[in-house]
Amino acid sequence: MISSSEYGSHSWELLVTVDHQHEEVQKEFLLRVTGDLHIGGLMLKLVEQIKLSQDWSDYALWWKQKKCWLLKTHWTLDKCGVQADAKLFFTTQHKMLRLRLPNMKTVRLKVSFSSMVFKAVSDICKILNIRRSEELSLLKPSEDALKKKKKKEKNSKEPVTEDILNLCSSPVSSGLSGSPGLYSKTMTPTYDPISGTPASSTITWFSDSPLTEQTCSILALSHPNCSPETLAEMYQPRTLADKAKLNAGWLDSSRSLMEQGILEDDQLLLRFKYYTFFDLNPKYDAVRINQIYEQARWAILLEEIDCTEEEMLIFAALQAYHISKLSLSSEAQDFTCESEVDEVEAALSNLEVTLEGGNTSNILEDITDIPKLADNLRLVRPRKLSLKTIKPYWFVFKDTSVSYFKNKESAQGEPIEKLNLKGCEVVPDVNVAAKKFAIKLLIPVADGMNEVYLRCENENQYAWWMAACVLASKGKTMADSSYRPEVHKILSFLKMKNWTMSPQAVSDPESIDMKPECFVSPRYTKKYKPKQLATRILEAHQNVSQMPVVEAKLRFIQAWQSLPEFGLSYYIVRFKGSKKDDVLGVSYNRLIRIDIATGDPITTWRFSTMKQWNVNWEIRQVAIEFDQNVSIAFTCLSADCKIIHEYIGGYIFLSTRSKDQNETLDEDLFHKLTGGQE
Repeated sequence: MISSSEYGSHSWELLVTVDHQHEEVQKEFLLRVTGDLHIGGLMLKLVEQIKLSQDWSDYALWWKQKKCWLLKTHWTLDKCGVQADAKLFFTTQHKMLRLRLPNMKTVRLKVSFSSMVFKAVSDICKILNIRRSEELSLLKPSEDALKKKKKKEKNSKEPVTEDILNLCSSPVSSGLSGSPGLYSKTMTPTYDPISGTPASSTITWFSDSPLTEQTCSILALSHPNCSPETLAEMYQPRTLADKAKLNAGWLDSSRSLMEQGILEDDQLLLRFKYYTFFDLNPKYDAVRINQIYEQARWAILLEEIDCTEEEMLIFAALQAYHISKLSLSSEAQDFTCESEVDEVEAALSNLEVTLEGGNTSNILEDITDIPKLADNLRLVRPRKLSLKTIKPYWFVFKDTSVSYFKNKESAQGEPIEKLNLKGCEVVPDVNVAAKKFAIKLLIPVADGMNEVYLRCENENQYAWWMAACVLASKGKTMADSSYRPEVHKILSFLKMKNWTMSPQAVSDPESIDMKPECFVSPRYTKKYKPKQLATRILEAHQNVSQMPVVEAKLRFIQAWQSLPEFGLSYYIVRFKGSKKDDVLGVSYNRLIRIDIATGDPITTWRFSTMKQWNVNWEIRQVAIEFDQNVSIAFTCLSADCKIIHEYIGGYIFLSTRSKDQNETLDEDLFHKLTGGQE
């Protein structure tokens, strides 16, 4: 019999393959090792045998069968579980990766294939000068998009060459370590807040970075749109199921690229995954603002998000602004549309008097009172088997509820009905040209959603009530500090929509060098002739023609955020106890169950009422508990359940951010909320 000490000291042979570019030097090495040899010792023994003088500091061991890195150099082979049958690969941790940015430009740079994706994205964003990297992640292109691309290349007579921007002068690991000012609150502005071009004070910084001033302009400034033919050839999701496929490829933030099967020089998409854009500042965020704008622009052009014809024309006008012939002179760039500000401020002042009251002597008495709105509105209830009913009532909005009465005089008594808006869906139903200002409310009830419309008389009334409804749906009242900014945002958006024909400005649309088909989705190019589209876009353009470039992008982003479907990521799921598939929409503050056939919301659950959530990794089922003993469970059919689990945890993590914090993130907290225990 062999004693345990003799058995423990027994050595065995381990095969290690070295990844290097020297043809004349062997690549496979058979090393005699023992189980108590630590990983660092194994690497040292290997390098001594290679007899090749080069920098090995970026090399580490990759275990092929287990698909994992052996990065803990103090661990022994026994502790790692490495035995004689293991095949180890000695390779670089940083490898080349092609990233397609939201503006459809492709960059090629060195990325850590051994770090968790969350850390790798942080390093990538430092190179690209994008703050708040936690909002972004890496996405595999959808199979349908890849099929369409291959079909296009097959049909093309000329070979398709992709314009790739090389940023590989230094590995991402070094990042911008020499430029801490990029992430400092006391730093000088990196960009001109009007034009978005790099500020002169930062030109010296570009000389130490893989980003040159020219490269930065490519990332921070908008460029001419693609041709209508190119747009038509790009993949467009037609149904909710198609949209769900777009979100199936998000990489696991808690694992490395190599562990998820990503190979050197593969192409991935860098996208904003979480739609909570925190602390956008034109002085520091020209690249970030431009990339958010580009992601929004392509989502609208490819109909990944629905919008009305009126809204599409606004988006087209804001896009056309950046590249059309109506470019601004330096004097015009500094011009601010004071009349618009005055109108909005006047409306807000009027609102302030309405909410707070004109008499200031009762301030101490009313300091704890929550403001209320009271006015004549029309109530619309759609009927499935008959015409919808439209009746005028006296409405009172207080706390998070709307009550309505037969008339103003009966408001002291019991209301006809009281609608609690907490947790409801609020959808704008507006056509400024037709003077239609309605608010669609989908209120959760036991058997689904109760659909109600509130019709307002004018823009100001709509803005006040719409803002109150939006806040109430989140469980907030009009006393909240976000109420006035919300009213301001709604009024500004309505102001953009409210354009009138200016004969001098659009006397001859053909004389302006603009392809209107480049600025709207293919659906509208089929509906209208180019001349008609050009005329309508230029009409809408009158309201935005005096905006500086960065402000126009921010307005575009705000308009995108105002769309009912903004921020929703779709997944096909099967709820526990259900016999049919549904679509689950995940947003920054709620989950929505949607009928896959009709697209109608069935139920909404807010994160603010969530008590806990967990995943049964064996059956891949997500279970969530909410207040009032409400619990749901579902399996995800269109993607791994880990993606939805990470979305929920990620949004909760992002809700903990505050402007008082420094720029460093609590990475451990992120992984606790999103990692899961598989």
